[in-house]
Amino acid sequence: MSAASCLLTKDQFLCSICLDVFTDPVTTPCGHNFCKTCITKHWDKNVPCQCPYCKTTFNTRPELRVNTFISEMAAQFRQSAQQKASSSSSEQQVSKPGEVPCDVCTGTKLKALKSCLVCLASYCETHLEPHLTKSGLKRHQLIDPVENLEDRMCTKHDKLLELFCKTNQMCVCMICSILDHKTHDVVPLKKEYEEKKAELGKRDAEIQQMIQKGQLKIEEMKRSVELSKKDADREIAAAVQVFTAMKESVERSQAELIDTIKEKQRQTEKQAEGFIKELEQDISELEKRSSEVEQISQSEDHLHFLQIFPSLNAAPPTKDWTGVSVCPPSYEGTVVRAVNQLEETLSKQMKEAELKWVQQYAVDVTLDPDTAHPKLILSDDGKQVKHVDVKKILPNNPFETCTCVFAKQSFSSGRFYYEVQVKEKTEWDLGVARESINRKGKITLSPQNGYWTICLRNENEHKACARPAVNLSLKCRPEKVGVFVDYEEGLVSFYDVDAAALIYSFTGCCFTQKLYPYFNPCLNNGGKNSAPLIISPVNNIE
Repeated sequence: MSAASCLLTKDQFLCSICLDVFTDPVTTPCGHNFCKTCITKHWDKNVPCQCPYCKTTFNTRPELRVNTFISEMAAQFRQSAQQKASSSSSEQQVSKPGEVPCDVCTGTKLKALKSCLVCLASYCETHLEPHLTKSGLKRHQLIDPVENLEDRMCTKHDKLLELFCKTNQMCVCMICSILDHKTHDVVPLKKEYEEKKAELGKRDAEIQQMIQKGQLKIEEMKRSVELSKKDADREIAAAVQVFTAMKESVERSQAELIDTIKEKQRQTEKQAEGFIKELEQDISELEKRSSEVEQISQSEDHLHFLQIFPSLNAAPPTKDWTGVSVCPPSYEGTVVRAVNQLEETLSKQMKEAELKWVQQYAVDVTLDPDTAHPKLILSDDGKQVKHVDVKKILPNNPFETCTCVFAKQSFSSGRFYYEVQVKEKTEWDLGVARESINRKGKITLSPQNGYWTICLRNENEHKACARPAVNLSLKCRPEKVGVFVDYEEGLVSFYDVDAAALIYSFTGCCFTQKLYPYFNPCLNNGGKNSAPLIISPVNNIE
């Protein structure tokens, strides 16, 4: 028997239902062999009885008896297979918790490599071999190992769930598609899988895009924090510098006030010391005379007494101290005057600090010849502009009636600052304007029309061009004007650079467009206003 078994192959002793070596093999009337338990369960589920191998149908359920010969041969093969499996189990991975075990292995369960959707079983490397070599099993659909393969069977018809009903969004078997879902949109699982996978891929792409946007937003926020920290450090440094200067000014004013008071006290003391010294000398002379008088008065020498009497009877030469006195110095108003002077110093320092702060946002501005009125002359470097009586032929985009010009540079965020020399001019306009302002026809300067400017008229009339206009009372006529804009804050401020004084501020502005620096040298007025507007380099005050 052992010699004969060596001539047989293992495939001859495998049940085509469980794909393992026969256990209690029985033979059907058509001559095919199966495990008694396997064929019995198969016929319990499938009526009428049919051979799983050749599909022969039996009108009545055949009586099955164990095939003794095949049973003995199968026992030998099973023993041999168990020995072989035992020797190779050390090479194959034993199933661990969470991993899918082989359904065929007895005893130690090995890790399954594949699951069969037809057999509804999972197989290790050894028990997977028939599916890879046997022609009938090669057509079975293998997938990566999964648990609960019975969940892939229709609970109603005990058939494989191989279709998808789009109408009800559920997996169905072939019988379901014919009966319960006959009028529904039913497609193969693979087709729906591919569509859903493509949809999921699209969704994942959207998610990745959202992740990228989120990461970019994080980077933007980090940059904002870094910029904010730099601004904070800069502001702290500037504040420390300003407050240190103020502290030094206060301490210096205090020291000067104390020195002034002490000096007055020293002068009073010195005067009093001089008077006291002089008066003490007079008293000394009087005491000396008194001593002489007393001494001669006790003399009994009549002749000597009468001879010396004239010189002792006259008072010694001393100063008349009747109107002499030491008056304490008056300190009234000393502290008030010192405080007022200190306030002026601090106010000046604050103005200088404010101007120095805005000057750090200085930008390089040049005039744009394409926006200049035909009667304006621009310097080659784009830094000067003045009005002349000769009109040039220019493109159709400059200002037609207003003698003004834009800068080439525009700003739509942040802060910027520039300075313009207005020395020797009798009229001018300066400020910023939004991109969409009307350049044709009459222009009225006001924030409502997109202009934030100040102007000089009739040599000394300074105005903020608002609606209505605001008259500006200035101590002196500025020779250099600084223009500062904080786009996000909605602020436009003008400064007298030389006096380090704020001229005027437009506040609460709402900017939604690009802003351009705006310049108008005004008409030359027969030469009276021929001086140019000059964009000057910014020199930070010290």
